[in-house]
Amino acid sequence: MEKLKLIECPRDAMQGLKDFVPTQVKIDYINNILASGFDTIDFGSFVSPKAIPQMKDSAAVLEGLNDSDSKLLAIVANERGANDASKYERIDYLGYPFSVSEQFQLRNTNATIEESFSRVEAIQEIAKKNNKELVLYLSMGFGNPYDEAWHPDIVTSWSEKLYTKLDVKIQALSDTIGCADNETVTSLFDTLLSSLPGVEFGAHLHSLPQNAQGLVESAYNAGCRRFDGAIKGFGGCPMAKDDLTGNMPTELMLDWFDTNKIETGIDRVYFEKAVQKALMVFP
Repeated sequence: MEKLKLIECPRDAMQGLKDFVPTQVKIDYINNILASGFDTIDFGSFVSPKAIPQMKDSAAVLEGLNDSDSKLLAIVANERGANDASKYERIDYLGYPFSVSEQFQLRNTNATIEESFSRVEAIQEIAKKNNKELVLYLSMGFGNPYDEAWHPDIVTSWSEKLYTKLDVKIQALSDTIGCADNETVTSLFDTLLSSLPGVEFGAHLHSLPQNAQGLVESAYNAGCRRFDGAIKGFGGCPMAKDDLTGNMPTELMLDWFDTNKIETGIDRVYFEKAVQKALMVFP
C-alpha cells in the first residue's frame, strides 16, 4: 500500500495572525514539529511582506531550524519568491497557490488564472533548475464563494493541463473556504486519481472540527495518501474572506488514522510537545 504522507502547516496556521510572532518563538515551535516525524513541514513563505507581514522572517526562521528527516516547503507567489526560496538548499519544495477561481487568484496573487498559469511555468523552470519540486495547491478546489462557475470538470481540466503542459506532479486539492462535503471529496479524488495516475494528489482541507474526520475518511477511502493539517486547526487563508476558516486539525486527523490502524509515522510524545508549544504561539 502507498505510504501515507502527512504535512504539518505552521505557515498556514500563523500567516493570518495580527500580532507578529517573534522569530525565535516560530523557530522553537517548528523545531518541535520537526521532531514529530511529519513527511513535510510547510514552514514559511517568500512573498511580499506587505501582503503577508507575518512571514517576513521566513529566511531567519529557516536558519534556526534543526536537522530533520522531514522535508521543508515554502510558499511562493511569483518568480521573485521562487528565486529567493531556491537559494536555500534546505528547502525541498516550492508551493504555489493556483486558483480555479479568477477572483480568488487576483486576491491571492494579483494575477488572472492565465497569468498564474504562466507564473507556474516560470516557477517550475526555477524549481527544476535548483533541484526543488513544485507543489501546486488547487485553491477553491471544492467550491466557489464568488458566484463564479464551479464544477468538478473545471478542477479536473486545470489539473490535467498543469500536469500535461507543465509537468506538475504534486497537486493538493485545497478547500480554501471550508465548503467541501464528503460526497464531493470522494468524487473529486476518485476522478483525478483514476484519470491522472502520474500525479500525487493531496488533501488540503479547511474544516470545522466536527466535519474533519469525515472528510479525512472520504479522501483516504477514495485513494488519497497525502494530507495537510495544522495543530488545533489554527489558521486559514487571510485572502479568502474576513473570517478565517480553520485548517484541518492535525490531532483529529491522527486520531482517525490511529483508530483505523493506519500507520502515520508520527512520534506522539514529540507531537504532544508541539501541541503544548502551539498554545504559546496562539494564545
